Amino acid sequence: MEQKNKKMIEFLLNNAGASIRYRVKKDILVNITDEEETALQEEIMAEPISVLIANCQKENGWLGNGFHGPNKNAGPYENQECGTKYLAEKGVLKNNPILKRAMEAFVTVPLSDLCYRTKGKVYDEFKFAANGQNLIRCACIARAGYDDVIDIKPQIQLSLDSFQRVLEVDSVIDISRKIKSCKYRLFNNYEKWPCRYHFDILAHTDSWKSEENSKMLAKSFEKLMRTDRSEMKGVVAVSWVGHPLGTLGAFCEGYAIRYEKNDVSVVNLEAVEWLVRCGVHRYLAAVRNEVEAIRNSIDEEGICRISADEDVLRGISTYSGLQIEKDWKSEIRKLCDITFRALLILHYSEL
Repeated sequence: MEQKNKKMIEFLLNNAGASIRYRVKKDILVNITDEEETALQEEIMAEPISVLIANCQKENGWLGNGFHGPNKNAGPYENQECGTKYLAEKGVLKNNPILKRAMEAFVTVPLSDLCYRTKGKVYDEFKFAANGQNLIRCACIARAGYDDVIDIKPQIQLSLDSFQRVLEVDSVIDISRKIKSCKYRLFNNYEKWPCRYHFDILAHTDSWKSEENSKMLAKSFEKLMRTDRSEMKGVVAVSWVGHPLGTLGAFCEGYAIRYEKNDVSVVNLEAVEWLVRCGVHRYLAAVRNEVEAIRNSIDEEGICRISADEDVLRGISTYSGLQIEKDWKSEIRKLCDITFRALLILHYSEL
């Protein structure tokens, strides 16, 4: 282990909350006693947001009154997607009754149920590119580490096929069409194209991982990162289900992991972490460069000082958020979250 990693671990174990301390011991050091695990898990579940999630769980295991994020009847964490992702990122054990019952709800509640908030309609993820409530469901299952309990193999393969499709066509224009009544392009039915949720599924599962697949992902992301075609700027495709339906964050050409924000160059630590988890850094210089920039940003105290897009990390929601410190009311807590993500990136890049 590099000296910088050791300093980061020391900083986090001395300053971070229960979740980060637990995940450092469990995921990075792989050295935690049963007593430590029990104590830290109890501390995690006693935090206000964990209590909120536990209290909103329904008899059938469903969390709150929402699915894909908040609504007028469901707060930011009082919904099935954000609630399960929050517990998973916090390091809550798979056999925790709250998480376990929420995962069981994903098995017992049909996709046509009103819990999914699609008015009983099922949007087939194989028919509609980068779309469908089952894709969200499978990303939640993957994030919670339940892909060895609940079968999501077809969606893992769909995720791979969607990234492969980027390499088979010149651009998204080839697999979409224009109609007069919609300002966006419409994906052709039964086409494939990658989105945030495909990426999420691959980043949090292992069964698909091979040198061949990681190389394919690297080539796909390299193509998605193109910025040399001005005609592709702002080209967006959505689904047509009798009316336009927005995708689950379908990727557009010009995808970036570093960009200007408020006149400052910032890095998307979530994207870098997921790319490294997928093994893409081994084959894509743009990702390796960010890993090296992160390594060079660690100060003598073990704190990551890189300019990160904080909005990407803050909270945990449908399309962003990896914050597992209980709040950012103090600068040290924010630095703990940033440093923890940096540590994970360096750790996975060295495996």
